[in-house]
Amino acid sequence: MRKLIPLLSILAIVAVLGGCASLSRTEKGAVIGGATGAVVGTAVSKNDTKGAILGGAIGAVAGGIIGNYLDKQAEEMEQVEGATVTREGDELKVAFENKILFDIDKSELKPASQDQLATVADVLNKYPDTNIIVMGHTDNTGSDEYNQGLSERRASAVESFLEYKGVGGSRITSKGYGETMPIADNATEAGRAENRRVELSIKVTEEFIEKAQQQG
Repeated sequence: MRKLIPLLSILAIVAVLGGCASLSRTEKGAVIGGATGAVVGTAVSKNDTKGAILGGAIGAVAGGIIGNYLDKQAEEMEQVEGATVTREGDELKVAFENKILFDIDKSELKPASQDQLATVADVLNKYPDTNIIVMGHTDNTGSDEYNQGLSERRASAVESFLEYKGVGGSRITSKGYGETMPIADNATEAGRAENRRVELSIKVTEEFIEKAQQQG
């Protein structure tokens, strides 16, 4: 019977959203977040502190608060030219093509990209209860060692610019993944272009989660 609870709850979420076509993205996010919090609270051990929304028994109200907060931030990020925003549970991912941010084989930010990243920084500063990981990726052209270094330098350049625009340094971490995480086929130029990218991973802080739980 316990195995049926997540499935029945998911079906209930689908039914609710299907009958609520007029809901905004933010309102739907609150519904999903709240339902997810309730389902996960029954299905996952409370000792699992990783991925608080997806695995931390936070409850329906806290899940709705966190989902609402993330969806509002996503809506503003979507206004940034050249950015692709996706919501994956308790995480926002913001992707930028490297041809927008950098010249080929360079790690210095292009002048035009600075306006885009300045807007990103404005959004991040409006939502201070989040932490950010800047992730750099490359295609498979060149050696593994070179690509790893290039991805790290590009991620660091974005991190430094965000800090320059007022985003607290304690909130940001930069990581390079080289060519190890392709999202397209490196056998084609179009695929390699997709793989040359910088992404932001945005998650709410533990302190925000605790405050949300206190309201539940």
